[in-house]
Amino acid sequence: MKGYSIEERAIELAHYIIDSKDTVRGAAKKFGVSKSTVHKDLSERILKINPALALEVREILDENKAERHIRGGMATKMKYSHMKEDKVG
Repeated sequence: MKGYSIEERAIELAHYIIDSKDTVRGAAKKFGVSKSTVHKDLSERILKINPALALEVREILDENKAERHIRGGMATKMKYSHMKEDKVG
């Protein structure tokens, strides 16, 4: 993402999140920036640049936040199911 302005990065991140429905963490990894940068771009900067786009992104971010505990629970379940298999086998 080097060579991009902050505004261009914020717009690219917004479109990426909307199209992929990826998480802040996933977007940060994809774009090579920190989670804090993604969050600031998508919650503050994009609002000033393009309010309509900001609303679309906010819907995705709110949905991801609501599902966060479910994904965490599934990850824990997978972790311990592998441990159980190792003990049995």
